[in-house]
Amino acid sequence: MNNTLAVLASGEASPGEVVQATGTFALIVALIAIPAAGAVLLLLAGRRANRWGHLLGTAIVLAAFAVACVLFVALLAQPEDARTINQYLWDWIDVGTFQAPFALQLDPLSMVFVLLITGVGSLIHIYSISYMEHDPERRKFFAYLNLFIAAMLLLVLANNYLLLYVGWEGVGLASYLLIGFWFHKPSAATAAKKAFVVNRVGDFGLSLAIMMMFATLGTFTFEGVNATVGQADSTMVTWIGLALLLAACGKSAQFPLQSWLLDAMEGPTPVSALIHAATMVTAGVYLIVRSAEIFNLSETARLAVVIVGTITLLMGAVIGSAKDDIKKGLAGSTMSQIGYMFLAAGLGPVGYVFAIFHLLTHGIFKALLFLSAGSVMHGMDDEVNMRHYGALRKAMMVTWAVFGIGYLSIIGVPPFAGFWSKDEIIHAAWAEHPIAGFAALVGAGVTAFYMTRMMAMTFYGKARWDDGVHPHESSAVMTIPMIILALGSAVAGYLMLYTANIEEWLAPVTGYEEVDGIATPVMIAMTLTVVVVGVVIGWRQYAMREVPRVAPTQVSALTVAARHDLYGDAVNEALFMRPGQHLTRTLVWTDNKIVDGAVNGTAAGIGGLSARMRRWQTGYVRSYALTMLLGVVVLGAVLALGVLL
Repeated sequence: MNNTLAVLASGEASPGEVVQATGTFALIVALIAIPAAGAVLLLLAGRRANRWGHLLGTAIVLAAFAVACVLFVALLAQPEDARTINQYLWDWIDVGTFQAPFALQLDPLSMVFVLLITGVGSLIHIYSISYMEHDPERRKFFAYLNLFIAAMLLLVLANNYLLLYVGWEGVGLASYLLIGFWFHKPSAATAAKKAFVVNRVGDFGLSLAIMMMFATLGTFTFEGVNATVGQADSTMVTWIGLALLLAACGKSAQFPLQSWLLDAMEGPTPVSALIHAATMVTAGVYLIVRSAEIFNLSETARLAVVIVGTITLLMGAVIGSAKDDIKKGLAGSTMSQIGYMFLAAGLGPVGYVFAIFHLLTHGIFKALLFLSAGSVMHGMDDEVNMRHYGALRKAMMVTWAVFGIGYLSIIGVPPFAGFWSKDEIIHAAWAEHPIAGFAALVGAGVTAFYMTRMMAMTFYGKARWDDGVHPHESSAVMTIPMIILALGSAVAGYLMLYTANIEEWLAPVTGYEEVDGIATPVMIAMTLTVVVVGVVIGWRQYAMREVPRVAPTQVSALTVAARHDLYGDAVNEALFMRPGQHLTRTLVWTDNKIVDGAVNGTAAGIGGLSARMRRWQTGYVRSYALTMLLGVVVLGAVLALGVLL
């Protein structure tokens, strides 16, 4: 690796070359170092940091957000063809001709992720100060949050797939710690283990993809792969794309690896907002869009992404429609919305931009919805069953107002953020894959239904509170981040589309093609009609009728299946667990009976032969003389027989 590096002035670096950032861009590494240092300090400080650890953890992320803003301004000032800045630090693997650089890359794609991670992360840290106020391990919670932020930033800033894999696994570790933070609860400990194991299945896909890249292309840097993948065999490119898709499915909770996300709601609500709404679950979308050159060359891999996204957006919406647990209802919604992003990414250049666009708007309004749900739980003595809510509109006015903005955004009502991004995806899908476009349209209607159901069951109707529960508004420390996110949910979509021109910003990295097909006004009218139908059905069912405190048992087969997460666990058991168990048992039997049997059998045979040969050693000279005589006689007989014949 050449250590004589300079600022990248254009995107024309040779494949695999890493270019050193200078000036303001030298702060890129600080984005990762700051939260990583915060995590280490809080963990090493121990209990003595209990009084101030939460403040330090929050200040650390705010500092990272400030650095992100500085870098964004600096990147914005660069010419359009000079917005890919690489920072080489060292070769962290150097064996013979194999070199793996620890190098970071800041470009328009990674920049939007950095702003989302640190911006939304800062608000969630502030919210957590009050939410975790009475937890004796609050300091450790903030340490884990800092660790997660650092790992997520490493993931999106890595210059190559191998370093991305380090951040990928770091995010998995941090999520395990956060989901199982209340490990004294068996359900939380089980959920953490489930998330860890299911994600390992997906992680195998990423490791396999990296190995295939290196074996086929001789490189795993983004620049190197993009420059050489066109020369590779089309079949191998498809296999690399499918392996990357497997990785993305695990991290982003997409079919068939989606079941862990619903159980992950056992973690504290800020964890759900940060990891399972705004950042971690979007890592799969980032991986696919970052690997755009690979998917552009494989129609099969892109079609697989479209199929996975379409299936999951419908599955998540159906699951969300049957959940009484407010957090699990939002988790189903997250699966569905990430499905929209996968669908867009699978469309190729016409959809990459809109996948990231919806990722950004979703990160804002879904974080808002989770924090609002946490506020409701906080005021209801940690009750999560919406059948025990009702009539909270007057008792929690601020929470009702901000939740309402998030509700309008996610169902796609103009001018709220979700409308602009989701409508673009539906329009593009309808033009490229009409069946997927129709499914996306149906998903929009089901989204409107289950979110109206959630809104009505929580804030309207009759009070169904348990005795002794006295609903109250949350503190300002919790409500201020919610208000800021509500403002973003209201205007961010329009600003990103028409003021920031997100298509032009991302196009140099992702590429962009205009969508042809149904006229935009017609498409908008179709989408809004479906949304209105979903709202009306949900309102009539759950706002205008009395909601029973106990879920009815006489329901449709679809409702039963949705309550059981559409049997996602059964699918995982059939596809992965049981075959894995049988494979393990077969390998153990092979090892015991064949491998060990051959070794032990050989040893036993030699031992038995030695024991028999040992009997010939009597110690008597006459025995040895007799043996020699017999030998001479036999030898003489053989020689004589040979002469006669």
